[in-house]
Amino acid sequence: MSDARLYLITPSSFNLYDFAIELQNALEGGDVASLQLRMKESYDEDIIKAARSLMPICHAKDVAFIINDRPDIAQKVGADGVHVGQDDMNYKEAREILGPDKIIGVTCKDSKHLAMTAGEQGADYVAFGAFYPTPTKITTSVAHPSLLTWWQELFEIPCVAIGGITVDNATELANAGADFLAICGGVWDYKDGPKQAVHDLNQAIK
Repeated sequence: MSDARLYLITPSSFNLYDFAIELQNALEGGDVASLQLRMKESYDEDIIKAARSLMPICHAKDVAFIINDRPDIAQKVGADGVHVGQDDMNYKEAREILGPDKIIGVTCKDSKHLAMTAGEQGADYVAFGAFYPTPTKITTSVAHPSLLTWWQELFEIPCVAIGGITVDNATELANAGADFLAICGGVWDYKDGPKQAVHDLNQAIK
């Protein structure tokens, strides 16, 4: 029996009106802990517009709203937190911008060292991956599920698994010790639609 929960990630580009409806439907499918707005190639005003449109949909379902890479925008729109990668702003700078009460998660790829450093600095969660091939981004590191087990046995800080996660492989990562499964294409591109994906993923990890 796992306690893993879903952490959805938006596609990098989308029609805002259509995606807002899609998100609303997806959140009807079952338990979702958080949504990360990940619009790496977009203009600031488009990210802000998307955040202001999608965040109320998430909050209506008690889903935390996280923004990728941009603590300044997260602060401006009142998001619940930010996710920073190793090539983005560091944890300390992000914390100075967001203050003590917001969520800050850190990408740690397949590195125990990076994860321990992030944990010592005060990160609210560490993210490991990619566990499986993913079309969402260029995979620079491949993580093994045993990394989740190692982390879970030693540390209290939650860990997030990311990278190519689908209904077919989610159970393995949940059982290995992931607290959250970060999923993009496995939800939005699911053959039976995002709402069914959320339902089927929840079934797979319980």
